[in-house]
Amino acid sequence: MRSYVLAEILVGCSKPTPHREDVVVPDPPLAIPAPDAGPLDGPVAVAADAASSVAIVDVPMKWTDERERLTLDYRRRHSDPDAKDLAIEPRVIVLHYTGGDSAKSTRNYFDNVKIEAARKALAKGGAVNVSAHFVVDRDGTIYRLQPETRFARHCIGLNHIAIGIENVGDEGKVPLTDAQIAADAALVRDLAKRFPITHLLGHHEVMKFHDNAYYVERERGYQNSKGDPGERFMARVRAEVADLKLQGL
Repeated sequence: MRSYVLAEILVGCSKPTPHREDVVVPDPPLAIPAPDAGPLDGPVAVAADAASSVAIVDVPMKWTDERERLTLDYRRRHSDPDAKDLAIEPRVIVLHYTGGDSAKSTRNYFDNVKIEAARKALAKGGAVNVSAHFVVDRDGTIYRLQPETRFARHCIGLNHIAIGIENVGDEGKVPLTDAQIAADAALVRDLAKRFPITHLLGHHEVMKFHDNAYYVERERGYQNSKGDPGERFMARVRAEVADLKLQGL
């Protein structure tokens, strides 16, 4: 049974990466477009989920029939032409960073149903906007944006099987924090208890993972080059969960 309390939300994001067919696009870190204006200025319900062993703040992103349809279109195009729904059985966890400094901006950006028209290269891969399952703020607060078992567009080749965790910040102007390392490790540990997780990857490692049977991309040459969250961050998170023996590359 869930218990509910009210909390103020401080959630933020990264701007997605343009992709182009038949070209590996070296992508800069995600950067949030616009100010923090959005619908998350008031209190929201926080769910203490009895199934989870860590504190997770539930702040569901906007979900509409249009978003569901566009996400299913994307899944059929890139992963499974016969897909009937968006259900996934997670086997991989992919860590990201946002490239920005606000969890709220991240969440507001993910609320957008479609990729903005100006991002023509990214829109070639499909109309639905990118998203993630979790955002980890700089103080270690973990926000869940959507169910772990729902297909989300966050990682080429692995969306059909991967949970995406965004970390607010980068490895430059807004370095990722010790609190985020601890929170990511706790969340990975929790997810590995609840799902048959076998692999933990950084977004920057995924293109080197394309020979693995988990990796599925139906469009030839549809790929990108990512730098997040970086070797330092991944090494520290992996050290915290070494006993789980999750595979990497």
